[in-house]
Amino acid sequence: MKRVHVFWDNSNIFIGAQVALQKRNMRSSGIRIEFENLLKLAIAGRRLASGHCVGSVPPEVWAVWDKLARKTGIKPELFERGAESGKEQAVDQALQVQMLRTAMDEREPQIAVLLTGDGKGFRDGVGFHADLERMHKRGWGIEVLSWEDTCAGALKRWASEVGCFVRLDDYIPSIVYEQGITTAQPLNMKKRPRVKD
Repeated sequence: MKRVHVFWDNSNIFIGAQVALQKRNMRSSGIRIEFENLLKLAIAGRRLASGHCVGSVPPEVWAVWDKLARKTGIKPELFERGAESGKEQAVDQALQVQMLRTAMDEREPQIAVLLTGDGKGFRDGVGFHADLERMHKRGWGIEVLSWEDTCAGALKRWASEVGCFVRLDDYIPSIVYEQGITTAQPLNMKKRPRVKD
């Protein structure tokens, strides 16, 4: 059975969750991601070979990253935001490096599961989509977990054709909660699509 390698852009997952809730006229301030359930959704009952997570570190979110590492066993690779722009610096590229290293280091193709919020950059030959295509050409199974409204259409279509696209919107009650107000519901994965092992 093929093993799963998870590549997780948590900042984009969080921003996408806010957009998804706003589109549904649901409260989006004070929300948090239920890391354990999101990882379970990514693994889908298979064996986890490796997990790579990236994000940025404005001072107020250190506790979030500590919790992610504690709950999932995946230590996030963190980058400071640009002093002038306030935007993330090199986060996507760091995750892409992990994707390509994993593809090169594994003797046999496995399953790559990407947790992302956008999937931009394909037209320029950069970004997650381009590197997933490289992995797919080497025989890797491809699964993309993202939000319907924030994920690039080209990535959604391509993932659905060659592997599977999993709409995180379908799992909102299990992967998003309001801090101090609600808790995440149990995860039901009966309809969760998977690539063939």
